[in-house]
Amino acid sequence: MSGKEMHDLVTRLYPLCRSITGDGVRATLDVVGEHIPLTVHEVPTGTPVLDWHVPREWNIRDAYVRDPAGRKVIDFAESNLHVVGYSTPVSATMPLSELRDHLHTLPGLIPYRTSYWAENWGFCLRQETLDGMEDGDYEVVIDSTLADGHLTYAEHVVPGGEEEVLISCHVCHPSLANDNLAGIAVAVWLARRLAEGERRYTYRFLFAPGTIGSITWLARNRDVVERIRHGLVLACAGDAGALTYKRSRRGDAEIDRAVAYVLESSGRPHRTLDFSPYGYDERQYGSPGFNLPVGCLTRSTYASYPEYHTSGDDPAFVLPESLEDTLETCWEVLQVIEANRRYANLSPYGEPQLGRRGLYGALGGRSDTQRAQMAMLWVLNLSDGDNTLLDIARRSGLPFAAVAEAAESLREAKLVAEWTR
Repeated sequence: MSGKEMHDLVTRLYPLCRSITGDGVRATLDVVGEHIPLTVHEVPTGTPVLDWHVPREWNIRDAYVRDPAGRKVIDFAESNLHVVGYSTPVSATMPLSELRDHLHTLPGLIPYRTSYWAENWGFCLRQETLDGMEDGDYEVVIDSTLADGHLTYAEHVVPGGEEEVLISCHVCHPSLANDNLAGIAVAVWLARRLAEGERRYTYRFLFAPGTIGSITWLARNRDVVERIRHGLVLACAGDAGALTYKRSRRGDAEIDRAVAYVLESSGRPHRTLDFSPYGYDERQYGSPGFNLPVGCLTRSTYASYPEYHTSGDDPAFVLPESLEDTLETCWEVLQVIEANRRYANLSPYGEPQLGRRGLYGALGGRSDTQRAQMAMLWVLNLSDGDNTLLDIARRSGLPFAAVAEAAESLREAKLVAEWTR
């Protein structure tokens, strides 16, 4: 059911023209805010953010190209991908030979192009459309504004303990369903599920423009950054490809081990990649000054599929079952993170007598009695402060849930205690 609901959200958000600033971002956050409460932040143009400055705000109302016969051969109203993002205003008539310098094409698809940091303008179209355009004078209109304004981002916080988990997705792409809308949808439903129970961690969901948005958030939230213990960037979350996890810059952070364990133990087709300073906002969170333990979970990876950054990345490219699978994977990872602890065996000299404490008897009627007993023995043996429950699950080959349950039973029996050194 949630797969269809997430897909419905993707479909609803798809027509909105987003960019790194502007009313399209605000409209997107308004829709997200119907599903989870958001705190929206507006950061003025020119604000210093680390080594950057918040750019001028871009908005667009209309754009088109008319051929010599007066027909619209390129129309922003048909697809917002037709206009290069952050295009400066244009109202001119020019020959096709001059217009060609501002056209970007792909066979059969409209490409997605931007010009954020250099003032320029342009249109994107299918190569077949360009091939059919005859010589002559073309009317060119881009009704846009580039002026002082704000960069907009939003947060949703699911309260828990003092330490935090960061879930981040970007909201800057226009009509691209897999490459950012799918990540937004999974984040929304993950936040809603987390709100239903008690939590060890506080979960902070960040909906921000790519690169400049995460840089702005990092610059404005040094106090929060110090509390981040785990994190995931969600992107390309709904296509038919296998799940892919890109490790954090640290490479062996707890989030890296938790995701690897969930993917391996689930039997899902998957890939695990080492960190590289290219991709999504994990590279900002993982810049050396911050070095946060934030990995990136996708299905198909950045720029690896033909539909990437083209009109082919439409709602039909996103599958409800893939959204559901990504959501469930995230949920399983967070359950590991929530329960993963180090324990100290309080009776470490020889094996403690479990029977007189009622631990064996309590297992007698269970169908998994032997597994539960083995989980207790493994927890007792490896609870030396060096091993987490995740380490124990990996070494024993037992399900993490069984190990965590055994640890809780042993804690209640005062045979182990959480390691605090």
